[in-house]
Amino acid sequence: MGSPGARRRRSLTGQPSANVSVSETETPRREEVVWGKTPSGTVFRVPTTHDVLTSLFHPWHPKSHLDLVNLALLGSQLVLFALLPNRIAKPFFFFYFVFWRTAYDAGLGWVLTKQSKKKWIVREVQRRAWLDGEKRPKVRAWIRSQLQGKMGKDYSFDELPLEYNTWLLFRQAVDIILLNDFLSYCMFAFACFRVPDGLSTVMHIMRWISGIVLIAFNLWVKTEAHHVVKDYGWYWGDVFFQRGALVFDGVFEMAPHPMYSVGYAGYYGLSLIVGSYPVLFVSLAAHAAQFAFLVFFENPHIERMYGQRKPIAQRTPLFAPQMARSATPPGARPRKPRAVLDMDISTTPTVTEGETSEPETDLETEMDEVYGPSTSVQQRNDSPSRAPPVKRPRAPTLTQHDLMNMYFRKDTLIIRNIDPFRASDVKLVLLLGYALCFSFLQPGFSSTRTHLAYHFVHALAWRFFHSFGLGLLLKAQSESKFLVRHFITHYHYPGKQAGQDAIREAFNNWKSLYNLSLCMTYASFVGLAWQTYSIPAEWTVGDQLLRHTLGAILIGLHMWTAAECYDVLGVFGWFFGDFFIEDYPATLEYTGIYRFLNNPERTMSGAAFFGLALISGSKLVFALAVISQISHWWFLSKVENPHMQRLYGSSLRQEAGLTKVIKKVAMKNALLLESRAGRHVPEIKRVAQEVKGTFDKVYEETAEAMKELLLKPALSEVVQDTRVLLKHSREKFVISRVTSDIAALDRSKYHITIKADPARFHLGEPITVQWRAPATHSKRDWIGIYRKSANKSSMVTKVSSLGMWVPVYDDGWDGDVPLEFEKPDSPMKEVGEVVFKGDKLPWTCGEYEVRYHHDGKYNVISTATLQIYVEKAPDLTFNSVRMTLMRLVVLALDADPSLLPLSSQSSSERIVNDDHDPDDFNFWSEKQAKRLAKAIEQVFDVEYSTEVIVADANLSALANRILVSKEILH
Repeated sequence: MGSPGARRRRSLTGQPSANVSVSETETPRREEVVWGKTPSGTVFRVPTTHDVLTSLFHPWHPKSHLDLVNLALLGSQLVLFALLPNRIAKPFFFFYFVFWRTAYDAGLGWVLTKQSKKKWIVREVQRRAWLDGEKRPKVRAWIRSQLQGKMGKDYSFDELPLEYNTWLLFRQAVDIILLNDFLSYCMFAFACFRVPDGLSTVMHIMRWISGIVLIAFNLWVKTEAHHVVKDYGWYWGDVFFQRGALVFDGVFEMAPHPMYSVGYAGYYGLSLIVGSYPVLFVSLAAHAAQFAFLVFFENPHIERMYGQRKPIAQRTPLFAPQMARSATPPGARPRKPRAVLDMDISTTPTVTEGETSEPETDLETEMDEVYGPSTSVQQRNDSPSRAPPVKRPRAPTLTQHDLMNMYFRKDTLIIRNIDPFRASDVKLVLLLGYALCFSFLQPGFSSTRTHLAYHFVHALAWRFFHSFGLGLLLKAQSESKFLVRHFITHYHYPGKQAGQDAIREAFNNWKSLYNLSLCMTYASFVGLAWQTYSIPAEWTVGDQLLRHTLGAILIGLHMWTAAECYDVLGVFGWFFGDFFIEDYPATLEYTGIYRFLNNPERTMSGAAFFGLALISGSKLVFALAVISQISHWWFLSKVENPHMQRLYGSSLRQEAGLTKVIKKVAMKNALLLESRAGRHVPEIKRVAQEVKGTFDKVYEETAEAMKELLLKPALSEVVQDTRVLLKHSREKFVISRVTSDIAALDRSKYHITIKADPARFHLGEPITVQWRAPATHSKRDWIGIYRKSANKSSMVTKVSSLGMWVPVYDDGWDGDVPLEFEKPDSPMKEVGEVVFKGDKLPWTCGEYEVRYHHDGKYNVISTATLQIYVEKAPDLTFNSVRMTLMRLVVLALDADPSLLPLSSQSSSERIVNDDHDPDDFNFWSEKQAKRLAKAIEQVFDVEYSTEVIVADANLSALANRILVSKEILH
């Protein structure tokens, strides 16, 4: 469900949006030289290419053999459509379209993914020697003739790199798939053409007009997209080589991935024209397949090519108060940095949690003190006089990472992060359970009318509470700090951090209240819709099927919008963090869905409500949907927008991407019309002004009417045993592939040894394995590490390695799939070594067995054993725990200097930075945090979630947390 009040702001470390559309720099009218660059670094001049329609259908343009095949396939479809009877044409073109759509989304998606990751297409062309004049001169000559005949005079087959020629060959195969996919869909749609019964003449006219408009819009989007990305982007050229600069403009500012989203509007236009439900559902399935292509290939490829890797837990200092005041946007309200209210309350200390200069609130665990370097748990329990805690120096400014973890700790989002031991979550589950059970059970009142009235009032009450009740509360918080003032007035907060504690408690209660209200608003609406819904007896009669389909689409659109908003806003924006937390710099970022719309909630936050109204077919549900939309508009106009104006002032963007594109197209067409109208221009302008004035008047009157309307009135042991059983059961989920020629191998020539004496490694240390094999061994051999007792057979491996394996030759594998190779011309090397590190290592202490496997199968040829151990802390003092942690952190972070704390590096490697604590460290992924958590559990016998590890991300803070945990739990 979407958040009707999601903020248009996110923190600076928010995740980058996945909705990125890549386009080329617009080519100016004058001819310019475009340069390309291959992955190997070869720079070349990119020749001119022609679009597929010109090269394929222009009678005077040369045709390659693949072009002729394409034309023959297209022509055969037209002939079959003319000859086949309708009852045969429908299923034939349906399956024919499924074939080409599968070839597009699954086939091209698969090969492009492999090309993006491993340059698989280019490597296959090299392996098969298609462009090698010495090995396969005839194949090379044929490809050369096919490509050279289609290109211009600036193309030279012999001078251009292999990657570019491979791309030209690939795009001809793409043309065959794309054009046959399009034509087979059209043939299927035309074969299903019918005139729907029971519709008036006006409805038929509207159906045709709407269909034609959608098809025209589809053609315009595709044309504009091609104008921006050119052939380079249209045929995924960046998978093969890089070319030019990248910008995001034109039609790509109108909608995310327009070629895959709004660029398929023609599907639904043609469905309207032919009046066929089968065509509509096939269109939906095909469009969904295209989105799958986007999700599983396009987006990951864009992230690999253009995304920037950002570490987790990176501490970015916030702006100092003086900087924040000077950087206040024009027209914005100056903020009172680090102050809570105009009362005699200390300002929030500029320190991080777990490392403050005040010992009273050093940890989230609310312990009173921080352990000093020489303080142990035993000393704290026995010594009558405690040594004063050691104050460690901290940076003078609070970091964004620490501030986020100070105010957000796995907060419940809808029903995600539900904790059965958190009181607010239990209340949420119980209230939702009662509401849904009551809604889905049989009516308990004397009449159905009374029952529906109750559900309507119930849903309306939650909607009013959510929009108006919480809206007024949030408005008061924005204007006078009402909620924070309430907690300061009625509750006692000891110490100098009273103001910060009050803000935190007020915000935590607000988050719980807002999430509860949001869930109940949607649950009560769904309950009302269910009470008015009845399963149709005949789905194909009337508009039942159409209403259900459109309703499901609107619900899906609502869910997608909510997910996209959250991706941009993060948890900070979702819960209106800038109404409470003033430490954040006033910064706006228009990314993701906000790149196209200034406020997506204004237009799409009610889509699910109207979808449920369509599905239920109830006027009562539709009325509540309208009320919900109007209520949310009031919230945006009276609560959110004024706060945004006060906070950001004139830095707010006036026009979103969609608005700019519409204005640009309108201006272009207006200039074209004016140039052709001649002497009639003044009259046309006069009529346009009159029409505009009429629309403005209607808009103002409607807005005034709406304004008047709205202003009125023993369990832990069981869990641990279950974890062990599940972990061991995962090892059984493998199907062992064995080879039949294992008896012909001379096992005595295969041998592996552990490069250590004794074969004993600390947890996280890289493990080097040396191997020896005959010159005829397979390039697909691999080595895995297993628990010593996991495999019962010494000849065949029958359990999964859980990712702890490495290939003997990296180029012999594509991920987890062994590649096919011809017999090598020269003998293979007979000795070598592989290194296990990072995720390839076992992160649990114990005895392990290393196994050498043959030819990508599970036949074992040689084995060796090793031991994984972990060094315990000599005692439970601060220095001892911290030094032990330091070694674990270095190993868990793969000794990456960009992630390690400065205190763990030698003086020559350190980069002096006064803004950061030398004990701070970062992560590239949560996997590294999980490794560290497992290591801490084995060393100190205390268990932490990855969220806790990431929140601290500091040696001293973690050391203090471990000491506190040991004292409390042991």
